[in-house]
Order: sequence, then structure tokens, then C-alpha cells
Amino acid sequence: MKLNYTKVGDYLLPNLIIKNQNYGEINKYGYLRLNYLKEHKKCLYTSLLMQDKLTNHLVSVSNECKDRFKILMDNYIKNDEKLSEKSKEDNQLEWVKLMNNYRNCAEEIILKELIYV
Repeated sequence: MKLNYTKVGDYLLPNLIIKNQNYGEINKYGYLRLNYLKEHKKCLYTSLLMQDKLTNHLVSVSNECKDRFKILMDNYIKNDEKLSEKSKEDNQLEWVKLMNNYRNCAEEIILKELIYV
């Protein structure tokens, strides 16, 4: 890979151009990963950016998180008899509390295992 440089003051700065890539959508987990890389893993962020692999990385993290969230929520719903349609009709508030609790648990697992590593 050949880099061209521009002189700014006493420094030579590389002319980095990011190609417009369209691999898929980046969801909230992809943006959380981007922010984490920028703030805490600067070397990895710069390396991915210079190799033009950052977008691909963020899309793959987004897709993996989305799939993991769906698997976790399906397992929670399948293994809890309180989340049936009958209990949803009988006690909606309890059903919503359980669903919010399971959603928060799944999101915490995703953040700890896939985003902040």
C-alpha cells in the first residue's frame, strides 16, 4: 500500500482516504464498539482504519450482537413459563417487568463479552 503525504508545518501527514463501503448496517452495538475503540483501544482503531477494515469490523460486531441478543432472548422466553401469552393477558405489568429484566440481562452480557473486550 503506497501512501502519499502532505506537509503541514514541520510535519508530514498521510493522505488517508476511506473508501465508501456498504457492507450492511451498523446498529447501536457497532457504534458502541466504535466509541470504545476510539477511547480505549487507539492502536487497534488506527490499525483498522488505516487498513480500511474498520467498517467491516463494525458491521460484523453489529451482526454478531444482534444474533446473540436474539438467541439469549429466545432462550429466556422459552425457559420461563411466566412469559406465556396467557400470563401476558392475566398480569401485563409482571410480564413487562420480566421482559425488561431479561432484555437488560442480555444486553449486559453482550456489552461485556462482545463490545468492551
